[in-house]
Amino acid sequence: MSESPHLVVLSGAGISAESGIATFRASDGLWENHPVEAVATPEGWARDPERVLRFYDARRDQVRRARPNAAHKALAALEKRGFRVSIITQNIDDLHERAGSRRVLHLHGEILQARSTADPGMRYPLRRGGIRLGDLCDLGSQLRPDVVWFGEPVPRYVEAQEVVAEADLLLVVGTSLAVMPAASLLHQAPLDAEAILVDPQAHQLAPPGVVRLNQPAGQGVPALVRHWTREGRLWMPETLLE
Repeated sequence: MSESPHLVVLSGAGISAESGIATFRASDGLWENHPVEAVATPEGWARDPERVLRFYDARRDQVRRARPNAAHKALAALEKRGFRVSIITQNIDDLHERAGSRRVLHLHGEILQARSTADPGMRYPLRRGGIRLGDLCDLGSQLRPDVVWFGEPVPRYVEAQEVVAEADLLLVVGTSLAVMPAASLLHQAPLDAEAILVDPQAHQLAPPGVVRLNQPAGQGVPALVRHWTREGRLWMPETLLE
């Protein structure tokens, strides 16, 4: 047990959508009107790397224009108040960091980085601009987006499991809990750790044993944070939760 209660946040596309970042909808197989297999798989990259690079350049521009919303800011404020907060996000944007959160683990990579096609551990920040064919890593191999595509392993999953295993309270925000392996992280939490799901469809999405807060992230997360900061501790505010 740590010296202070540990809040572990699992965040997904729903939290970033409130900042204007388009989400991938699996129901129609399209992401921003592109077939997912064409822009988010190793096969799509092999067939047409220039198309893939153009696609992620556009997503990168979208991320740079976006701003952290009330949910991002509330979590960062909680950490600044001395609470122990770790964030595991499925999102590839940097909105948690820009809000001020310091402990953020990106399961699916970071769009504002490039990585080597020869060595996945070689990453390069993209402070401006994007990636072009002919942009090479230090080994002489083409750079690609630092994004985990469908069909690729999730290299930081074991690290995420270790973080969740130390949780005293889990806060799930803006994710359907349907994308594997991220969805299975709930099962890595200690048996006595409670979990809260904040989502407009929380009643439909929450698995058994998870407390539902049927609100958008920008409303539900700040409300929880206000309760915790007022009391100076993590607790389950029954008057707020439905």
